[in-house]
Amino acid sequence: MGSITDVAGIRVGQHHRLDPDAALGSGWATGTTVVLAPPNTVGSVDCRGGAPGTRETELLDPANSVRNVDAVVLSGGSAYGLASAGGVMSWLEKQGRGVSLGGGTVPIVPAAVIFDLPVGAWDKRPGAAFGRAAAKAAKKKVAIGTVGAGAGARSGVLKGGVGTASVTLSGRFDGVTVGAIVVVNSAGSVVDPETGLPWMGDLARTLGLQEPPREQVTDFAKRAKGHNPLNTTIACVATDAALDKAGCQRMAIAAQDGLARSILPAHTPVDGDTVFALATGGVALPPDPETPPQLGPDTALITAVGAAAAEALARAVLVGVIAATTVAGVPGYRDVLPGAFGAGR
Repeated sequence: MGSITDVAGIRVGQHHRLDPDAALGSGWATGTTVVLAPPNTVGSVDCRGGAPGTRETELLDPANSVRNVDAVVLSGGSAYGLASAGGVMSWLEKQGRGVSLGGGTVPIVPAAVIFDLPVGAWDKRPGAAFGRAAAKAAKKKVAIGTVGAGAGARSGVLKGGVGTASVTLSGRFDGVTVGAIVVVNSAGSVVDPETGLPWMGDLARTLGLQEPPREQVTDFAKRAKGHNPLNTTIACVATDAALDKAGCQRMAIAAQDGLARSILPAHTPVDGDTVFALATGGVALPPDPETPPQLGPDTALITAVGAAAAEALARAVLVGVIAATTVAGVPGYRDVLPGAFGAGR
Protein backbone atom coordinates (compact mmCIF):
# COMPACT_ATOMS: atom_id res chain seq x y z
CA MET A 1 0.00 0.00 0.00
CA GLY A 2 2.96 2.34 0.55
CA SER A 3 3.14 5.46 2.68
CA ILE A 4 2.86 9.24 2.41
CA THR A 5 6.61 9.34 3.07
CA ASP A 6 7.18 7.72 -0.33
CA VAL A 7 6.94 11.36 -1.43
CA ALA A 8 10.55 12.45 -1.04
CA GLY A 9 11.13 14.87 1.82
CA ILE A 10 7.89 14.15 3.68
CA ARG A 11 8.27 12.84 7.23
CA VAL A 12 5.67 11.83 9.82
CA GLY A 13 5.92 12.06 13.58
CA GLN A 14 3.43 10.75 16.13
CA HIS A 15 2.89 10.99 19.86
CA HIS A 16 0.09 9.63 21.98
CA ARG A 17 -0.86 8.60 25.47
CA LEU A 18 -2.94 5.49 25.82
CA ASP A 19 -4.23 3.54 28.82
CA PRO A 20 -5.30 0.33 27.06
CA ASP A 21 -6.95 -1.14 30.15
CA ALA A 22 -9.03 1.95 30.92
CA ALA A 23 -12.80 1.85 30.49
CA LEU A 24 -14.60 4.07 28.01
CA GLY A 25 -14.43 7.65 29.25
CA SER A 26 -11.46 7.20 31.57
CA GLY A 27 -7.69 7.34 31.18
CA TRP A 28 -5.66 8.57 28.24
CA ALA A 29 -6.72 7.72 24.68
CA THR A 30 -5.58 10.50 22.39
CA GLY A 31 -2.61 11.79 20.44
CA THR A 32 -1.16 13.90 17.67
CA THR A 33 0.19 13.13 14.20
CA VAL A 34 2.44 15.62 12.40
CA VAL A 35 3.34 15.71 8.70
CA LEU A 36 6.60 17.60 8.25
CA ALA A 37 7.11 19.11 4.81
CA PRO A 38 10.44 20.02 3.19
CA PRO A 39 11.20 23.71 2.57
CA ASN A 40 9.21 25.45 -0.18
CA THR A 41 6.32 22.98 -0.05
CA VAL A 42 3.08 24.46 -1.37
CA GLY A 43 -0.17 23.69 0.44
CA SER A 44 -3.93 24.05 0.36
CA VAL A 45 -7.02 22.40 1.87
CA ASP A 46 -10.59 21.27 1.26
CA CYS A 47 -13.23 20.82 3.95
CA ARG A 48 -16.44 18.88 3.24
CA GLY A 49 -17.68 18.08 6.73
CA GLY A 50 -20.35 20.09 8.50
CA ALA A 51 -18.54 20.28 11.86
CA PRO A 52 -14.83 20.97 11.27
CA GLY A 53 -12.24 21.84 13.88
CA THR A 54 -9.39 23.58 12.07
CA ARG A 55 -6.64 26.17 12.20
CA GLU A 56 -4.99 28.27 9.43
CA THR A 57 -7.25 26.85 6.72
CA GLU A 58 -8.25 30.31 5.48
CA LEU A 59 -4.59 31.07 4.85
CA LEU A 60 -4.43 28.14 2.43
CA ASP A 61 -7.03 29.61 0.09
CA PRO A 62 -5.29 30.23 -3.27
CA ALA A 63 -6.51 33.84 -3.14
CA ASN A 64 -4.39 34.50 -0.04
CA SER A 65 -0.73 35.40 0.13
CA VAL A 66 1.33 32.74 1.92
CA ARG A 67 1.97 29.78 -0.37
CA ASN A 68 4.30 27.51 1.63
CA VAL A 69 3.47 25.12 4.47
CA ASP A 70 6.00 23.86 7.01
CA ALA A 71 3.91 21.16 8.67
CA VAL A 72 0.37 19.84 8.95
CA VAL A 73 -1.02 18.74 12.31
CA LEU A 74 -3.71 16.07 12.67
CA SER A 75 -4.74 15.73 16.29
CA GLY A 76 -7.18 14.30 18.77
CA GLY A 77 -8.70 16.37 21.54
CA SER A 78 -11.42 18.17 19.57
CA ALA A 79 -10.90 21.96 19.51
CA TYR A 80 -8.63 21.68 22.56
CA GLY A 81 -6.24 19.60 20.46
CA LEU A 82 -5.53 22.54 18.15
CA ALA A 83 -3.12 23.66 20.89
CA SER A 84 -0.76 20.90 19.74
CA ALA A 85 0.03 22.97 16.63
CA GLY A 86 1.66 25.58 18.87
CA GLY A 87 4.19 22.99 19.99
CA VAL A 88 4.99 22.16 16.39
CA MET A 89 5.43 25.87 15.64
CA SER A 90 7.91 26.35 18.49
CA TRP A 91 9.90 23.31 17.37
CA LEU A 92 10.01 24.50 13.77
CA GLU A 93 11.02 27.99 14.86
CA LYS A 94 14.12 26.51 16.48
CA GLN A 95 14.93 24.86 13.14
CA GLY A 96 14.73 28.25 11.42
CA ARG A 97 11.62 27.25 9.46
CA GLY A 98 8.78 29.57 8.55
CA VAL A 99 8.09 32.90 6.90
CA SER A 100 11.00 35.25 7.54
CA LEU A 101 9.70 38.53 8.93
CA GLY A 102 12.75 40.51 9.97
CA GLY A 103 12.96 39.68 13.66
CA GLY A 104 12.48 35.94 13.17
CA THR A 105 10.34 33.36 11.47
CA VAL A 106 6.68 32.38 11.68
CA PRO A 107 6.20 28.69 10.80
CA ILE A 108 3.03 27.93 8.86
CA VAL A 109 1.28 25.01 10.56
CA PRO A 110 -2.33 24.32 9.55
CA ALA A 111 -4.19 21.81 11.70
CA ALA A 112 -7.38 19.80 12.01
CA VAL A 113 -8.75 17.75 14.90
CA ILE A 114 -11.03 14.81 15.56
CA PHE A 115 -13.63 14.54 18.32
CA ASP A 116 -12.29 11.70 20.48
CA LEU A 117 -12.95 13.14 23.95
CA PRO A 118 -15.49 10.49 25.11
CA VAL A 119 -13.08 7.57 24.49
CA GLY A 120 -10.57 8.74 27.09
CA ALA A 121 -11.12 11.06 30.00
CA TRP A 122 -12.58 14.35 28.83
CA ASP A 123 -9.82 16.43 30.44
CA LYS A 124 -6.96 14.37 28.98
CA ARG A 125 -6.20 15.85 25.58
CA PRO A 126 -3.21 16.90 23.46
CA GLY A 127 -1.44 20.17 24.06
CA ALA A 128 1.74 21.86 22.86
CA ALA A 129 3.91 19.13 24.40
CA PHE A 130 2.22 16.52 22.19
CA GLY A 131 2.94 18.60 19.10
CA ARG A 132 6.61 19.09 20.01
CA ALA A 133 7.07 15.40 20.76
CA ALA A 134 5.44 14.36 17.50
CA ALA A 135 7.53 16.81 15.46
CA LYS A 136 10.76 15.64 17.10
CA ALA A 137 9.81 12.02 16.35
CA ALA A 138 9.25 12.60 12.63
CA LYS A 139 10.77 9.94 10.38
CA LYS A 140 10.22 8.08 7.13
CA LYS A 141 8.61 4.97 8.63
CA VAL A 142 4.95 5.57 9.51
CA ALA A 143 3.21 3.59 12.25
CA ILE A 144 -0.44 2.72 11.59
CA GLY A 145 -3.55 1.84 13.57
CA THR A 146 -3.98 2.88 17.19
CA VAL A 147 -1.18 5.45 17.21
CA GLY A 148 -0.81 9.22 17.18
CA ALA A 149 -4.06 11.02 16.51
CA GLY A 150 -5.69 7.63 15.95
CA ALA A 151 -5.24 6.52 19.56
CA GLY A 152 -8.82 7.43 20.50
CA ALA A 153 -10.39 7.36 17.04
CA ARG A 154 -13.54 5.42 16.12
CA SER A 155 -15.02 4.43 12.77
CA GLY A 156 -18.71 3.77 13.09
CA VAL A 157 -18.88 1.22 15.92
CA LEU A 158 -15.34 -0.03 15.33
CA LYS A 159 -11.99 1.33 16.42
CA GLY A 160 -10.55 3.81 13.96
CA GLY A 161 -6.93 4.74 13.50
CA VAL A 162 -4.13 6.12 11.39
CA GLY A 163 -3.65 4.75 7.90
CA THR A 164 -1.30 5.62 5.06
CA ALA A 165 -0.82 4.63 1.42
CA SER A 166 0.76 5.85 -1.81
CA VAL A 167 0.27 5.61 -5.57
CA THR A 168 2.94 5.96 -8.25
CA LEU A 169 1.83 7.39 -11.56
CA SER A 170 2.88 5.92 -14.89
CA GLY A 171 2.77 6.90 -18.53
CA ARG A 172 3.16 10.59 -19.24
CA PHE A 173 3.53 11.36 -15.53
CA ASP A 174 5.89 8.50 -14.78
CA GLY A 175 7.95 9.27 -11.68
CA VAL A 176 5.26 11.27 -9.86
CA THR A 177 4.26 9.92 -6.44
CA VAL A 178 1.12 10.72 -4.48
CA GLY A 179 0.72 9.69 -0.84
CA ALA A 180 -1.92 10.01 1.86
CA ILE A 181 -2.19 9.78 5.62
CA VAL A 182 -5.54 9.74 7.40
CA VAL A 183 -7.02 9.66 10.88
CA VAL A 184 -10.26 7.67 10.54
CA ASN A 185 -12.79 8.80 13.13
CA SER A 186 -15.90 8.63 10.99
CA ALA A 187 -19.57 8.70 11.87
CA GLY A 188 -20.05 6.44 8.84
CA SER A 189 -18.72 2.90 8.54
CA VAL A 190 -15.86 1.50 6.46
CA VAL A 191 -17.46 -1.97 6.64
CA ASP A 192 -20.55 -3.24 4.81
CA PRO A 193 -22.88 -4.77 7.46
CA GLU A 194 -24.21 -7.19 4.83
CA THR A 195 -20.83 -8.83 4.17
CA GLY A 196 -18.50 -7.84 7.01
CA LEU A 197 -16.01 -6.66 4.40
CA PRO A 198 -14.94 -3.11 3.53
CA TRP A 199 -17.09 -1.31 0.97
CA MET A 200 -14.09 -1.30 -1.36
CA GLY A 201 -14.14 -4.96 -2.32
CA ASP A 202 -11.19 -4.72 -4.71
CA LEU A 203 -8.92 -3.45 -1.95
CA ALA A 204 -10.26 -6.08 0.45
CA ARG A 205 -9.10 -8.74 -2.00
CA THR A 206 -5.73 -7.04 -2.37
CA LEU A 207 -5.27 -7.30 1.40
CA GLY A 208 -6.29 -10.96 1.39
CA LEU A 209 -9.54 -10.43 3.28
CA GLN A 210 -12.30 -13.01 2.91
CA GLU A 211 -15.98 -12.97 3.78
CA PRO A 212 -16.37 -13.82 7.48
CA PRO A 213 -18.75 -16.51 8.77
CA ARG A 214 -22.40 -15.46 8.78
CA GLU A 215 -22.66 -15.44 12.58
CA GLN A 216 -19.82 -12.89 12.80
CA VAL A 217 -21.45 -10.72 10.15
CA THR A 218 -24.80 -10.90 11.97
CA ASP A 219 -23.15 -9.83 15.22
CA PHE A 220 -21.45 -6.91 13.48
CA ALA A 221 -24.70 -5.84 11.81
CA LYS A 222 -26.35 -5.67 15.24
CA ARG A 223 -23.50 -3.54 16.57
CA ALA A 224 -23.69 -1.27 13.53
CA LYS A 225 -27.24 -0.26 14.44
CA GLY A 226 -25.90 1.47 17.53
CA HIS A 227 -25.44 5.22 17.51
CA ASN A 228 -21.89 6.55 17.26
CA PRO A 229 -21.63 10.17 18.39
CA LEU A 230 -18.00 10.47 17.32
CA ASN A 231 -17.08 11.97 13.99
CA THR A 232 -14.57 13.55 11.62
CA THR A 233 -11.98 12.03 9.34
CA ILE A 234 -8.95 14.23 8.73
CA ALA A 235 -6.19 13.64 6.25
CA CYS A 236 -3.23 14.97 4.34
CA VAL A 237 -2.28 14.06 0.78
CA ALA A 238 1.07 14.92 -0.74
CA THR A 239 2.81 14.76 -4.10
CA ASP A 240 6.26 15.46 -5.43
CA ALA A 241 4.76 17.09 -8.53
CA ALA A 242 5.15 20.85 -8.88
CA LEU A 243 1.75 22.45 -8.21
CA ASP A 244 0.68 25.93 -7.23
CA LYS A 245 -1.85 26.61 -4.45
CA ALA A 246 -4.81 26.31 -6.80
CA GLY A 247 -3.48 22.96 -8.05
CA CYS A 248 -3.08 21.78 -4.46
CA GLN A 249 -6.63 22.79 -3.69
CA ARG A 250 -7.89 20.81 -6.67
CA MET A 251 -5.90 17.80 -5.43
CA ALA A 252 -7.48 18.13 -1.99
CA ILE A 253 -10.97 18.37 -3.52
CA ALA A 254 -10.38 15.25 -5.62
CA ALA A 255 -8.92 13.39 -2.63
CA GLN A 256 -12.21 13.80 -0.78
CA ASP A 257 -13.63 11.27 -3.24
CA GLY A 258 -11.44 8.70 -1.50
CA LEU A 259 -13.40 9.25 1.71
CA ALA A 260 -16.71 8.93 -0.15
CA ARG A 261 -15.59 5.61 -1.69
CA SER A 262 -14.42 4.05 1.56
CA ILE A 263 -16.77 5.50 4.24
CA LEU A 264 -20.57 5.40 4.10
CA PRO A 265 -21.88 7.96 4.72
CA ALA A 266 -19.14 10.60 4.50
CA HIS A 267 -19.22 14.40 4.68
CA THR A 268 -22.23 14.43 6.99
CA PRO A 269 -23.37 17.42 9.08
CA VAL A 270 -21.69 15.87 12.14
CA ASP A 271 -18.40 15.10 10.39
CA GLY A 272 -15.60 17.61 10.02
CA ASP A 273 -13.96 15.88 7.06
CA THR A 274 -10.91 17.94 6.12
CA VAL A 275 -8.14 17.10 3.66
CA PHE A 276 -4.89 19.07 3.39
CA ALA A 277 -2.79 18.86 0.23
CA LEU A 278 0.96 19.39 -0.12
CA ALA A 279 3.15 19.64 -3.24
CA THR A 280 6.91 19.48 -2.69
CA GLY A 281 7.80 20.30 -6.31
CA GLY A 282 10.52 17.68 -6.42
CA VAL A 283 9.42 16.43 -9.84
CA ALA A 284 8.90 19.07 -12.54
CA LEU A 285 7.11 18.07 -15.74
CA PRO A 286 6.71 19.98 -19.01
CA PRO A 287 3.20 21.22 -19.89
CA ASP A 288 1.00 18.87 -21.87
CA PRO A 289 1.12 20.10 -25.50
CA GLU A 290 -2.30 18.54 -26.18
CA THR A 291 -4.09 20.53 -23.46
CA PRO A 292 -5.84 23.64 -24.84
CA PRO A 293 -4.00 26.71 -23.49
CA GLN A 294 -7.27 28.14 -22.18
CA LEU A 295 -7.35 25.34 -19.60
CA GLY A 296 -3.89 26.07 -18.20
CA PRO A 297 -0.63 24.18 -18.65
CA ASP A 298 -1.05 21.91 -15.61
CA THR A 299 -4.62 20.71 -16.16
CA ALA A 300 -3.71 17.16 -17.17
CA LEU A 301 -1.21 16.83 -14.32
CA ILE A 302 -3.68 18.11 -11.73
CA THR A 303 -6.30 15.68 -13.02
CA ALA A 304 -3.94 12.72 -12.76
CA VAL A 305 -2.61 13.71 -9.34
CA GLY A 306 -6.14 14.26 -8.02
CA ALA A 307 -7.28 10.82 -9.14
CA ALA A 308 -4.23 9.26 -7.51
CA ALA A 309 -4.86 11.22 -4.31
CA ALA A 310 -8.42 9.84 -4.11
CA GLU A 311 -7.10 6.31 -4.62
CA ALA A 312 -4.34 6.70 -2.04
CA LEU A 313 -6.69 8.18 0.54
CA ALA A 314 -9.27 5.41 0.08
CA ARG A 315 -6.55 2.82 0.60
CA ALA A 316 -5.24 4.65 3.65
CA VAL A 317 -8.71 4.64 5.25
CA LEU A 318 -8.92 0.88 4.88
CA VAL A 319 -5.40 0.38 6.24
CA GLY A 320 -6.13 2.54 9.30
CA VAL A 321 -9.28 0.66 10.32
CA ILE A 322 -7.87 -2.81 9.68
CA ALA A 323 -4.73 -2.04 11.72
CA ALA A 324 -6.57 -0.48 14.67
CA THR A 325 -6.75 -2.44 17.93
CA THR A 326 -9.38 -2.47 20.67
CA VAL A 327 -9.22 0.43 23.13
CA ALA A 328 -11.54 1.19 26.07
CA GLY A 329 -14.01 -1.41 24.89
CA VAL A 330 -14.18 0.00 21.36
CA PRO A 331 -13.47 -3.14 19.31
CA GLY A 332 -11.04 -3.43 16.45
CA TYR A 333 -12.16 -4.87 13.11
CA ARG A 334 -9.99 -7.95 13.65
CA ASP A 335 -11.67 -8.64 17.01
CA VAL A 336 -15.25 -8.36 15.75
CA LEU A 337 -14.73 -10.06 12.36
CA PRO A 338 -11.73 -12.39 12.74
CA GLY A 339 -13.09 -14.56 9.95
CA ALA A 340 -12.09 -11.87 7.47
CA PHE A 341 -8.51 -12.92 8.25
CA GLY A 342 -9.24 -16.65 8.17
CA ALA A 343 -9.59 -16.93 11.95
CA GLY A 344 -12.56 -17.92 14.10
CA ARG A 345 -14.06 -20.18 11.45
